Amino acid sequence: MNKKGRNNKTTAENLERKFDQGGDVMDYFDLTKASRPLLEKERITLDIPHWMILKIDRVARRKGIPRQAQIKEWLKLKEEEPSAI
Repeated sequence: MNKKGRNNKTTAENLERKFDQGGDVMDYFDLTKASRPLLEKERITLDIPHWMILKIDRVARRKGIPRQAQIKEWLKLKEEEPSAI
């Protein structure tokens, strides 16, 4: 305890208060051990017909993005569609 009788122990409430007041709380966290497991990448192999590759490349070239980025964009849009199941 300090002279004013307050506890200087780091608690969730103390961190939240400091953050809400605009203070820097990042020194309290070890970011070297931080992970985002659902964002880890996983390599897959996908066989696609040549005509489809040409179509993907045409669209990607028009947008100025790589083929992989175009495929990811389409997959993301499809994933966001309401499911019919």
